[in-house]
Amino acid sequence: MPGIDECLLSAMALPGALGASLVDWTSGLALGTEGQSPNGDHEATAAETAELARMAAEHRAFSPQGLPVEDVIVTTPNGYHLLRFVETAFDSSVFLHLWLDREEGNLALARLRLRGLAEQLVLA
Repeated sequence: MPGIDECLLSAMALPGALGASLVDWTSGLALGTEGQSPNGDHEATAAETAELARMAAEHRAFSPQGLPVEDVIVTTPNGYHLLRFVETAFDSSVFLHLWLDREEGNLALARLRLRGLAEQLVLA
């Protein structure tokens, strides 16, 4: 089972991957990063994406039946941002953030791979 570094390196192997991180959405801190950051600052990106993840996870509008949110996708003219929530034994407050180039990336493949990585990730 992969740890944080191995998980992020696997995410970066996806076609079109520009950057990947594991973020704690309660604190907004990056627990690990690989590649580029959309705004050039991994910590600022972690804090900004944590706000989005927190909103999606905590508001019932996104999960009216109380089921957990699996992922959040944000599209821009030149890229995709995929946030995949990671279930953990403790409080499940982390997510994987993958930034993909829109021309080179495959959003469907990225969703499948991130789901697998999230299931296998070992957080100690």
